[in-house]
Amino acid sequence: MTLSSSLLSRIEAGVAWITLNRPAQRNALDIPSLQALHRLLDTCNSDPSVRAVVLTGSGRSFCAGADLAEWAEAEARGALESYGWTETAHALMTRLHSLDKPTIAAINGTAVGAGMDLSLCCDLRVAAQSARFKAGYTSMAYSPDAGASWHLPRLIGSEQAKRLLFLDELWSAERALAAGLVGEVCADEQLIGNVGELAARLAAGPTFAFAQTKKLIRQGAERGLPQQLAAELAAGLLCGRSADGAEALRAATEKRPPRFQGM
Repeated sequence: MTLSSSLLSRIEAGVAWITLNRPAQRNALDIPSLQALHRLLDTCNSDPSVRAVVLTGSGRSFCAGADLAEWAEAEARGALESYGWTETAHALMTRLHSLDKPTIAAINGTAVGAGMDLSLCCDLRVAAQSARFKAGYTSMAYSPDAGASWHLPRLIGSEQAKRLLFLDELWSAERALAAGLVGEVCADEQLIGNVGELAARLAAGPTFAFAQTKKLIRQGAERGLPQQLAAELAAGLLCGRSADGAEALRAATEKRPPRFQGM
C-alpha cells in the first residue's frame, strides 16, 4: 500500500493497519493528512485483500484534531472560512463512516476534537488505559464540525453528549467505557495485540454480510420499521445469493467451520 509522510500503512493477514504519523504534532490533521487518509481508505475499500481496517496513531496521541498551526495561518491571511479544512474533513469522515470493510479505532492516547470524531466514525473502538477523550470545540468558542453532534447522541445519549460538548470535560478511558463511547479498554501494552485479535476475527468473517449490515444500520436511522424490514429483506437476499452465503450453508451441513471469501 502507499505511504505518505503523514501516514504509515501495511496489510497483514487481510487487515490494513493505518497509523497517523505526525507525532510531533500529536497526529493533528492538516489538509494534506486528511486527503492522504481519504485516498488510502478508498484504496482499502476497493482492495479485495483488505477485509478489515485498523486506525491508530503514532507516539503518545491518537489524534489532536485539526492542525491549529494551519488554522492560524489561514486566519492570518483572511482565509479561515474558505481554506477548505472543514469540507475536506467532512469528506474524510463520510468516507470512513461509509466504508464497506469493518473498521476499528485503536485509540492509543489522547483523542481531541476531530481526532475523537475520527474514532467515532469507526465501527468499533478499543482504547488503551492511557487514552483520553475531549471534544475541544467549546473551549475554542466553536461548535462541533466533524460529526460529533451526530455520533455522540447516538452512542452515549443526548445528555452525556451535551455534557462532553458543553463542559469540554477530559474523559478517561474508563469513563468513556462506562458512557459507551468505547467498547473496550485494555492495558497500553496490550492494545495492538487485542485489536489484532479482534481485527483477525473480522477479517476471517463474512465481510460481504458485514457490509450489508453496516449499510442497514447507517440507513436505518432514517427509516420507519416497515421500510427497514423491506431493506433487511433485500439485503438478506443479496447475502443468501453470495458466495459466502453458499459456503455458510455447506459448512453447516458438513459440520465444519466456514471459509469465507468476502463475496
